[in-house]
Amino acid sequence: MKKLIVGLAGNPNVGKTTVFNQLTGMHQHVGNWPGKTVERAEGHFNHGEYEYDIVDLPGNYALSAHSIEEIVSRDFIVDDDSDVIINVVDAANLERNLYLTVQMMELGANLILALNMNDFARKKEHFINIDLMSELLGFPVIEINAKNKEGFEELLTQAEIASKNPIDSSEKLSYSNDVKGHLMDLQAIIEQDENLLDVPSIWTAIKLLEKDTIVIEKVQKSPKQSQIMAEVDKVSTHLRDVYKEGPEEVIANARYAFIDGLMAEAVDRPSVEKETMTDKIDKIVTNRILAPFVFIIIMYAMFQLTFTIGAPFQEIIESGFTLLADVVGSYLGEGLLSSLICKGIIGGVGGVLTFLPIIVLMFLFLSILEDSGYLARAAFTLDIVMHKIVGLHGKAFIPMILGFGCGVPAIMATRTMENEGDRMLAMMLVPFMSCTARLPIYGVFIAAFFSDNKGLMLLLIYVLGIVVALVVAAILKRTMFKGLSTPFVMELPSYKIPSLKGVLLHTWEKVKGFLRKAGTVILVCSVVLWALQNIYPWGGSDPQMSLLGIIGTALSPIFAPLGFGTWQAAVAIIAGLSAKEVVVATFGTLAGMEEDDEEGITQLIHDSFTPLSAFSFMAFSLLYTPCIAAIGAIKKETNSFKWAMTMCAITIVTAYIVSFLIFQIGTLAGF
Repeated sequence: MKKLIVGLAGNPNVGKTTVFNQLTGMHQHVGNWPGKTVERAEGHFNHGEYEYDIVDLPGNYALSAHSIEEIVSRDFIVDDDSDVIINVVDAANLERNLYLTVQMMELGANLILALNMNDFARKKEHFINIDLMSELLGFPVIEINAKNKEGFEELLTQAEIASKNPIDSSEKLSYSNDVKGHLMDLQAIIEQDENLLDVPSIWTAIKLLEKDTIVIEKVQKSPKQSQIMAEVDKVSTHLRDVYKEGPEEVIANARYAFIDGLMAEAVDRPSVEKETMTDKIDKIVTNRILAPFVFIIIMYAMFQLTFTIGAPFQEIIESGFTLLADVVGSYLGEGLLSSLICKGIIGGVGGVLTFLPIIVLMFLFLSILEDSGYLARAAFTLDIVMHKIVGLHGKAFIPMILGFGCGVPAIMATRTMENEGDRMLAMMLVPFMSCTARLPIYGVFIAAFFSDNKGLMLLLIYVLGIVVALVVAAILKRTMFKGLSTPFVMELPSYKIPSLKGVLLHTWEKVKGFLRKAGTVILVCSVVLWALQNIYPWGGSDPQMSLLGIIGTALSPIFAPLGFGTWQAAVAIIAGLSAKEVVVATFGTLAGMEEDDEEGITQLIHDSFTPLSAFSFMAFSLLYTPCIAAIGAIKKETNSFKWAMTMCAITIVTAYIVSFLIFQIGTLAGF
């Protein structure tokens, strides 16, 4: 007969010993764990072609090094040749029980979840979606009754299947992006020492942050000890600065957030205990009817505040660049060098940096929403809509939410998605989310045509991106990406007041990327554009006869049906393929070459567009291929140019169709 070694794990008083007794009958004995003072109950029985050796692990709530019982349980999972761990839980108190489950998942245990005491759960009106919970956790979930052995046959059958196909349950864990990112940095160093890989690297990383003495002693024997411990200190300091709590508390909160998400997805239960403030708030912000309206109101308030607070600072920066250009121009006089610096660099890069206050404020507000716990609810709101309209159930909307910041990390975030089809589809949708690189474009056009409704217009363009993404997703889901999607655990952390230092750190990390781009990509593009505008193949001084003007004139008929068939708009669109900020840099450079340069970029745009064509241009800028970096990210993630080019085709075609409809319908309507 084939032999199976099975461990029974769980909290105290969940019926674990009853399960053990029912399975083993009289074939059991009690002894001490080798070198420990804790008693161990072992038994054996036969089932089909299998001979079971079953061990009743000590009941505990965690797998830390705080007690012998906890050490015994985790040592059994790590060091003994167990085939399967059956985690017995109280279905009526599932949320509390799952904290131990999560830690065993971190340990990479080959798990089966045995839901006991289901009659009590039903009395409390707790209804568990067994199939969904199993899919979310990544391992079997079996409903049992320890008293009458109901469900035992299925439990043992699943144990035998699991023994043949072990599952690394750590792969299903999903913590917050900040915590996960730092854990991954630490894991990368740990994985350089093969001797530390007898357990999942995420377990070692977490235990080091929790100051687990046993794991620390193990790591101290590693040749990578100094690098690992230095990274532990770095991550611990960062978490403490951001969250105002020790890393132990941060990790615990991440686990509970994961559990909260699992319960929200797979368990239908009433509020039988006293409501917390989080519960009261969530009744509104995650309500299936109210949630979309709350989301829109919060976004509108954020956009309105962004423009209202940022406008004075924009004017100051704009005045500063104007003064700088005047001073440099008067010092250098007329000539190519003066033109390059004043019109090319200051006009191009300065035109983009003028919108730095808006970008800083946007990142600041997004960081507040994220740290307060609302951004997870916003994702949950989008998930509800996606389920009903698109049928895309899974992690696809997490990258979409991240896409409001930058498309590149959002595309990289699709790595967490198990379903390959969903992952590819998510990459196709991320570019439709309005990243902050597009903010300068909106800022210029809104200032020129919609200054009385700045917040409303910005909200409208963001909502347009979401709506278009949903429509495209619905089409692609029924054509290129047919099949069922993978559900996931939604993290719903408790609400809290964000720490000032944490918000500022998050904001600075994101603004740094924008400034880096201004000093590299935008600078180079501005210089190239200036060079092209100063080359006149057939002589003359008409800007349209420059090489830049000739290129724009040749391409302009393509965009005429969209309402912006000028050579300047065509040049800006093409230049924006490098980075969306370059669209504004292009207008800044072009404004410098116009004879009438009294009002700069805004005047140039006002002379070249109408309100309708301006909105059409904003829509096109929102929807077409985001940037070269995003194309490269998709190529890297898929290891194929095919999907990168597919994304380019989908976004360009979508942008053209939407802008065409906006302009043509708007024209027919008399706008």
